[in-house]
Amino acid sequence: MKTYLKNLVEINESKQSRRFAYFIQFLIIFSVITFSIETLPDLKPQTRVVLNAIEAFCVVIFTFEYVARIYVADSKPKFVFSFFGIVDFLAILPFYLSFGIDLRSLRLLRMFRLFRLFKLVRYNKAMRHFANAMKSAKEQIVLFMIITLMLIYFTAVGIYYFENEAQPEHFSSVFSSLWWSIVTLTTVGYGDVYPITVGGRIFTFFMLLIGLGIVAIPTGIISSSLTKAVEPSEEKK
Repeated sequence: MKTYLKNLVEINESKQSRRFAYFIQFLIIFSVITFSIETLPDLKPQTRVVLNAIEAFCVVIFTFEYVARIYVADSKPKFVFSFFGIVDFLAILPFYLSFGIDLRSLRLLRMFRLFRLFKLVRYNKAMRHFANAMKSAKEQIVLFMIITLMLIYFTAVGIYYFENEAQPEHFSSVFSSLWWSIVTLTTVGYGDVYPITVGGRIFTFFMLLIGLGIVAIPTGIISSSLTKAVEPSEEKK
């Protein structure tokens, strides 16, 4: 029984494994679509009953998959606390919590259902390459994020001292300046808050140049790691 389940839920070249993988992928996409339909206003009660039945069916299958993967795992704690183990758990968690909690008052928990989309990474080869690339570049990404957060704070402090007296309603503190700092360094520039002093504009010019680099650096890191992740599989062909 354990061997059969292992061959069924774990990705391999067997026909039954491929069929199960396609079935799970279909349910993931289908359940996300029904989740979106639930947000439509003025749905008929009969429609909600059907959507709830579909949700219950999907959760039963996802629960079977989750329990089966724990059962066949060589190291059960390792799987439970792995990325996919956590994703599988969060994908079914809102359904079971709904029996004891009114999820209408905790909409964030309902959003956990969207974690089902991450389950697709397990079944898609291209997505697995991307996941491996992110894993191999995690140290560089973490370092980049730390530097970015430092720059955001530095920029917020700088613009606060330049613009506080001229625009106290927008730059009343370093914390209120963080919004401007984020949209400037990410080059979004909504235009709702902008500097009006000469010093503030010069400071913004240099921060925009740094912002262009912030956008480009992670792209280079991920693309390089993605190339390295794809090369081994290409050599095996």
